[in-house]
Amino acid sequence: METNSRTWRFIPVIEAAGEVQMAIDTWILQQHRSKNHPPALRFYTWSPAAISLGYHQRRYPETWHNISYQGIPLELVRRPSGGRAVLHQGDLTYMVVTSGISGTNLEVYKKINEIVVQGWRSLGVELQYGTAGRSYINNPNCFGTATGADLITTTGEKLIGSAMLRQGEAILQHGSMLISPNPELFTQVFGTHAPKGIKLPIETIVEAICHAATHCFDIELVTQPLSDTEWK
Repeated sequence: METNSRTWRFIPVIEAAGEVQMAIDTWILQQHRSKNHPPALRFYTWSPAAISLGYHQRRYPETWHNISYQGIPLELVRRPSGGRAVLHQGDLTYMVVTSGISGTNLEVYKKINEIVVQGWRSLGVELQYGTAGRSYINNPNCFGTATGADLITTTGEKLIGSAMLRQGEAILQHGSMLISPNPELFTQVFGTHAPKGIKLPIETIVEAICHAATHCFDIELVTQPLSDTEWK
């Protein structure tokens, strides 16, 4: 596919283990930096359920190694992006890889997150940015605080947590959108009540955000699943 910045690749939803998902994202970023891959947008779910750690996150409860969900141990996976730990169960993850967006990290977050804000707005859900400062550093739970890079509902519940990696001009942004988290599992992991999430069909959310992306970024999304060669 041509690497025209106005043509983005859309990779349909993939359900796979966390290590596989992170390997795909890292590969796309590397290929994009080498000018062998266009900007990309994809969504995915995690199977089995997992906890992803931010790239620089070193402190977390040892008990996380002993938690199971539906009889299967939770995977512990490290993201290439920053931020705090995210429980991937009942959520939908989005990934954006692109380049050429200038500004501070917060400014870039907001430029990319506009597709999410507009997408959810079309579904009748208004979102706004969090206001927490660096207090998140001492909280291992991504959804325990809402910074200016995160999106909350009008009632103050965090719905979407975001994390970023910048390498030169290239940007990788992750976001976890809560749909139907299991309250017992969330409490077991983080020792606090789970956010409610907003239960909508994954296909509906993906379609809404893709539609918003074409307008916000003035791009064409070309659907192209991963090929057998890319999987290898």
